[in-house]
Amino acid sequence: MSLPNSRPKSPDQALRIKEVARVFLKLGFTAFGGPAVHIAMMEEEIVRKRRWMDHAHFLDLLGTTNLIPGPNSTEMALHCGQERAGLKGLLVAGACFILPAVFITCVFAWAYHSYGSLPQVRPYVYGIQPAIIGVIVALMIRLGKKAVKNWLLALIGVLAVVLALLEVNEVIVLFGCGILGMILYWAGQKRNALPAIAPSAWAVFWLFLKIGAILYGSGYVLFAFLDNELVKNGLLSRQVLTDAIAVGQFTPGPVFSSASFIGWQIAGWRGAIAGTVGIFLPSFLFVGLLNPLVFRLRKSKILSAFLDAVNVAAIALILNVCLALTQTVVTGWQSVCIAVLGFVVSYLLPKLNTAWIILGGALIGYILSLV
Repeated sequence: MSLPNSRPKSPDQALRIKEVARVFLKLGFTAFGGPAVHIAMMEEEIVRKRRWMDHAHFLDLLGTTNLIPGPNSTEMALHCGQERAGLKGLLVAGACFILPAVFITCVFAWAYHSYGSLPQVRPYVYGIQPAIIGVIVALMIRLGKKAVKNWLLALIGVLAVVLALLEVNEVIVLFGCGILGMILYWAGQKRNALPAIAPSAWAVFWLFLKIGAILYGSGYVLFAFLDNELVKNGLLSRQVLTDAIAVGQFTPGPVFSSASFIGWQIAGWRGAIAGTVGIFLPSFLFVGLLNPLVFRLRKSKILSAFLDAVNVAAIALILNVCLALTQTVVTGWQSVCIAVLGFVVSYLLPKLNTAWIILGGALIGYILSLV
């Protein structure tokens, strides 16, 4: 007996797998920016353009990615692939989304290791970042309309924003809001540090495997973690780590592909492979186990209330990321203009591919940087 709203068994499984490969290979080469903008592009491709699922289920999947460790946008790619084409879809989506970023990052890692510097990309990044803010704000509005179903969820969302601004741990915010949602529903119903490692490929693998298995939050949390584990232990310079952050920002795909860059600097190409496999492997396992449970969560009213509150909290955390980015990158009239233009275009032209907005932001940023 199948669950309500569960995925239908499809005779054209091979066609679905090819479709998953096309979508996520495209995203793997064009999804510039951090997890929030990756998720915006997935929402565009999967919900609005191809209608693999509705906004409500997309929100449920987004909420669950925040409950498990690992890179959120990569886990959303895995969820969407599994929704469309089962376990093979999960594997194909993950490979197509991750590998382009890893390949591009490894090219930069090799050049950096050989020549000791990165190309001058600041003028282009200058325009990309404010454009990303506009895209994220448009995404928040679209998903927020679905997530805030009543005034109680609106209050939970406000509480989550306040807690995030106070820098309360993301996991506490998500689980706390989820439990509060369950309590309100019921009422209405009457990091331990890792040890220092030697610079070998196996050591790189185990380090990043542990990170992928326990680390919550964005790529920036990853870099703070690595600063403590590698820089302070003398295995990596802070300059190299800073350059790894830059590579993660101006290459497409998941920011966690910086693990490939860092692994290369520690142990060559073997270290790049080890870091890549280590950081992403836990996400494949977590999503593969969690995805079939999402429908069951929705069947239970009390767990559904938990998921509703988690979804609102997830939107609030995206808002917090957006505010932090705004303080960092919106520093002059040029960046303000790009951010506003990015939002207007993204919101008024929802069928326009987000990649064009980001590339347009890069071009305008380059032109304005010359002014």
